[in-house]
Amino acid sequence: MSSVTSATTSSTASTTASSTSTSSSGSTSTNYASTDTSSIDWDGLVEELYQAKLAKADTYETKITNNETKIAAYQDAASLLSTLQDTASALRVATDSSGSGDDVFNERTAYLTSVGNVDTDSTLSVSAEAGAETGSYSITVKQLATAHKVASGSYASSSSDLSLSGSITLGVEGGTAVTIDVTEDMSLSEIATAINKQNATSGIKATVLKVSDSSYELILTSSETGQTISVGDPDGVLQSLGVIDEEGAFADELQTAQNAIFTVDGVTITRSTNDINDVIDGVTFYLYSTTTDNQSITVEIGQNLSDIKSAVIAFVDAYNAYREWAISQQQVATGGGASADSVLFGDASIRSINQQVASALNFSLDEASISAIGLSFDENNYLEYDEDTLDDILLEDPDRVQQLFGYTFESSSSDVGVLYRGTSAPSTFQLGITVDESGALSSVTVNGESGLFTVSGSRIKGVAGTAYEGYTLVFTGSTSQTVTINQASGIAEQIYNLVDSAINSDDGTLTTIVTNLTEKNDDYQDQIDTITSRAETYRDNLTTRYARLQASISTAQSTLAYLQALLDAKSSS
Repeated sequence: MSSVTSATTSSTASTTASSTSTSSSGSTSTNYASTDTSSIDWDGLVEELYQAKLAKADTYETKITNNETKIAAYQDAASLLSTLQDTASALRVATDSSGSGDDVFNERTAYLTSVGNVDTDSTLSVSAEAGAETGSYSITVKQLATAHKVASGSYASSSSDLSLSGSITLGVEGGTAVTIDVTEDMSLSEIATAINKQNATSGIKATVLKVSDSSYELILTSSETGQTISVGDPDGVLQSLGVIDEEGAFADELQTAQNAIFTVDGVTITRSTNDINDVIDGVTFYLYSTTTDNQSITVEIGQNLSDIKSAVIAFVDAYNAYREWAISQQQVATGGGASADSVLFGDASIRSINQQVASALNFSLDEASISAIGLSFDENNYLEYDEDTLDDILLEDPDRVQQLFGYTFESSSSDVGVLYRGTSAPSTFQLGITVDESGALSSVTVNGESGLFTVSGSRIKGVAGTAYEGYTLVFTGSTSQTVTINQASGIAEQIYNLVDSAINSDDGTLTTIVTNLTEKNDDYQDQIDTITSRAETYRDNLTTRYARLQASISTAQSTLAYLQALLDAKSSS
């Protein structure tokens, strides 16, 4: 702020008021009122009054800044919790097809063991889809599927005109044959190109093989293994090319077509391809070479233990990242009180989330807790894992890992299963299922109470607003019965649900807080805009008023000077 001091005296000895202010650079003097209008700092006066009006907005600016800092902190928490939820999703165990793709316990892998000194890698590989039945199978490979290959005669050039004309037909046995026209100006390469243009229909591929610098051959190959090439040569073009002989047989058959022959647990299976995906649901066999007598490969389809381990470690890392952030919000300054970086120090919502996460991590099942799978807390409540213990439990009892982390559902009747689950139902309850005379599901009670589930076909759906909201059970029976349901929500299931209640885009706790703070900031900004607008109007009015005042002063000074001149003239006469 500029220093303001004015004290002027006219030749008539008149005196005006003055004001003084001090800036960081020292004191300066500015005339705000004077009989000499040129010495009055009109702009400074207007600006100071304008800034005084704007000062009312400073409080709102401070509130906006504080809220923005909190919003950023809540968003950091939400981002870390979202990552934690993603890792929990893989471990929570899906009960419906929509979530099965994320269920690491549903993933399958094939473990191959050689019997009789066979090289498994060069003989066979196996892939298994998520959810494939686990089991063990003995595989032998008796014969590989091969494509049919035939060759033409030898030509000195692949690009010279062959002077052949006529049509040929090509296809595979049982398929659709195509007709290809050959003209005199076509070379070996051009004939191959013409054949390949109709490959999708004929199932025949053509290539030109360079045998030596002066020897080229046309090779015809069936696109699929196990298929035999069939040709027609009404104009003798194929015979002239040396593909078939005078009797119509292939002149140079490089490889006959044959099917793959292999056994699964002693059962002989034949397929036209070496990639077989229709023998065991969800399992594909890739055959590379044959086995000999007394050789076989044992294929075990099981859970992908490596992926489960990686998912557990990812969960630990995600929790520790959130834990690090949570600790940063609990720091105390040297002089007492919250540290400047602890923006959400003592925040009730964050404290509640932290308590819920801690409670979930202390979940136990049949007296087994996270320590049973090699997890533990350090002195700062970060998670640690013992890799050897984790490896051992995965090898010996992977179901224990699944039960500790995921959702488990047990029904006393095989007629009742779960499709979707909610979050609030008790761990044990009884369903009273009633069917009508036709055996169709008609009503369901819970512990004798009605109105908690509705019936839609074979579906039993929890009523909104009750503890059973979100549940959809499936009934496949035809008789009335009482069914006991036991369920448990493991660590990952609990954390997934509590994080969802915090960061859900519709009504999550943190989402709502951020929305409210953002709306408050919008309101504060509206206040600032209003104050600024009024201050600018005030400044404009002052500027106009002072301009008029300057004009009046200037007129008065001119009149005063005129009168003073008259008095001086009279006095001198």
